[in-house]
Amino acid sequence: MSTQIKAVIFDMDGILIDSEPAWQLAEQTVLNSFGLNLTLEEVEQTTGLRIDQVVSYWYQRFPWPHYDNTATANKIVNEVIAQISATGEPMFGVIDSLEACKRLGIKIGLATSSSSRIIHAVLDKLAIGHYFEALESAENLAYGKPHPEVYLNCANALGIAPSQCIAIEDSFNGLIAARAATMQTVAIPAPHTVNQAKWVIAHHKLAHAGLLPALLEALVPRLLRG
Repeated sequence: MSTQIKAVIFDMDGILIDSEPAWQLAEQTVLNSFGLNLTLEEVEQTTGLRIDQVVSYWYQRFPWPHYDNTATANKIVNEVIAQISATGEPMFGVIDSLEACKRLGIKIGLATSSSSRIIHAVLDKLAIGHYFEALESAENLAYGKPHPEVYLNCANALGIAPSQCIAIEDSFNGLIAARAATMQTVAIPAPHTVNQAKWVIAHHKLAHAGLLPALLEALVPRLLRG
């Protein structure tokens, strides 16, 4: 695998914006209205999956009457958008990381399981859309993460070989997707999961995005900096 980084591809939820609590609350609110009584720990199992996959995952385990995946997924998405629009803030270190990419002359992409509605809600709320040269969602793909397609699509849109991209992820499903796409990886796990052994598959693990600029400075060839 090449170590010459020419692009950074960010996951969105839990990396650019602290939206995981919004997703978890929305999923619990909607799914538990069907009598599932899911705990926070159970909801965290599906972090990084596309929302239709989340709904299907729980229906297969705890079927409920009048199942409608699309309607249920839309209810959850509407809840998340409302919370993002009201209280969304960038994760610590995100703006500095985006500025570092710009300063280093490397391309920036976004690869997320979230829908285009969520993407635009986040980018508008945080006012960071101008940093990105490619926005890719898995919403209309045959498979979402942990399948690598959304990452491969983003690399293709940027015109950069996957092996010369570094993916920034907070979920294990996303990390698997990026590794399967032959990308280099940085895991920035949620604090309460940071000591779990599974993160060993990442090339790098950081406590927070505030440490990302220094890592990029070390990884990006000087010739790209102009």
